[in-house]
Amino acid sequence: MKICMVISTPFPPKEGIGYYTYNLSRKLIDKGHEIVVITRGSFKKTQREVIDGIEVIRAPFIPIYPLYIKLHSIFVNKIFKSLESTVDIVHIHTPLSPLIKTDLPIITTVHTPMLTDNRYIKISSFYSFLSKISARLVSYPLELKLLHNSNTITTVSKSISDELKENYVHSDKIKIVGNGVDENFFNFTHKRFQDDKKYILYVGRIDREKGLFDLLECAKYICNDRSDVFFILAGLGRDLNNLKKRVKKENLHDRFTFLGQVNKDQLVKLYQKSTLFVFPSYHEGLPSVILEAMSCGLPVITTNVRGNRDLISDRENGIMVPPRNPKKLAKTISSLLDNKKLCETFSKKAREIIEKNYTWDLISSRFLKYYELLMEAKP
Repeated sequence: MKICMVISTPFPPKEGIGYYTYNLSRKLIDKGHEIVVITRGSFKKTQREVIDGIEVIRAPFIPIYPLYIKLHSIFVNKIFKSLESTVDIVHIHTPLSPLIKTDLPIITTVHTPMLTDNRYIKISSFYSFLSKISARLVSYPLELKLLHNSNTITTVSKSISDELKENYVHSDKIKIVGNGVDENFFNFTHKRFQDDKKYILYVGRIDREKGLFDLLECAKYICNDRSDVFFILAGLGRDLNNLKKRVKKENLHDRFTFLGQVNKDQLVKLYQKSTLFVFPSYHEGLPSVILEAMSCGLPVITTNVRGNRDLISDRENGIMVPPRNPKKLAKTISSLLDNKKLCETFSKKAREIIEKNYTWDLISSRFLKYYELLMEAKP
């Protein structure tokens, strides 16, 4: 079977949907299938290469608001027409991916719906205002059309499935497949609790919506009381410089380390050597970074928001705290740092959940089942 994946994020991937597509593609290739990924390029002409067995085609992308998606769609569909006779299934990953015009079966995976995410955007700048207007007037109608033209819709979490039924499609087309992690690469370790220093790790986009300014406020409470706690942040984002300035202003620069984007080998070592993983975001789909931390047996504290709730059962395999509550987050971090036994319980339980529900072997098998059903139903 040959599957055409369509995404709107960088490839090779740097985060999120790109990693999802890469890992799913690699596992499907291991199972004997062919994958071609069509994604955004630049102003330049169409670019092609093969990455780890995945055929990658970068279609021209011209960022002219608000026409950028429609313009990109023209290039993508032109490329697809040249491939169509060799393809069996089209698998589109949202958000902001174009609709493919074809009679072939289309399966769309919704990682995070544009309309529901739009609710969480607070207008604090012209950029945020533009993002909010764009989501409502441009992105939502295009996404709605894409979903209505899909034969099957899959989601990464139950919370997203519920939101789709509420705001997009009331249909049995929606299936929950989940997110995955390479459990052999992100592997369990017992060594982290022996160090006198305590390392609090965050991995992901450096963005206000991820609750990182709350994490800074939380750090002020913790660092006033303890000298053994240090914060490590891995990732890039539009709020990186602002956050660094705030850290310096609060005189906490000796307690915070900003690593920027790290490669996979560095990342797994961070998970294995840190003491706790903290993820204070305001909204999520189903975060890969939480899966990676759990797979490494790193105890997790996260906010009680959609997506996170699908992974963490409070006080069973991690701890959930209210979003936008730095004082509560600080209290929870301190109490867990002092409870080695509970940390070890969370570690073992988290790893068990990963092995049972969230490996890429399981996720790819679920997708193959839906691919095959669509192929059987094809006229």
